[in-house]
Amino acid sequence: MVEQAVFLAESQAQYTIKQTSELTGLPEDTIRYYEKVHLLPKAKRKSNTHRIYSETDIQTMQLIVCLKKTGMPLDEMKPYLDMSRDGNLAATPEAVERIQQYRATVLEQIQSLQTIVDFIDLKLEQGTLLNEQQCDADPQQAPGLPAKRDSKFR
Repeated sequence: MVEQAVFLAESQAQYTIKQTSELTGLPEDTIRYYEKVHLLPKAKRKSNTHRIYSETDIQTMQLIVCLKKTGMPLDEMKPYLDMSRDGNLAATPEAVERIQQYRATVLEQIQSLQTIVDFIDLKLEQGTLLNEQQCDADPQQAPGLPAKRDSKFR
């Protein structure tokens, strides 16, 4: 019985736009813009016309933030957001393929960033920023390089 009460309280949680902004990391103006371009459904309103958001709204905004970080343009997000509300991504193979492409892009970005981190680590270990080793150079050609993960600097 207590679990049901907690579930009901959570499902009926309401957040102001300020609280929503703090929870999602999105500026208030961005939240309003996402409503205007129909990435988000129109917010419910209190009697004083202030916007209120539900936990589902928060989750949708968090999904938008995540998709945006993959490099997905806002105009491509709408179908994915609609699918997330319906809950069946697997029913649309082309959507799964597109998400997998974004995933591959993110993995490439991670690898590129790891190469930069490894280069910085090398420079710190060498104690100098200047020498023949370049950030995009083949690390196998230079002595004393740290062995690191799967980056170029092994």
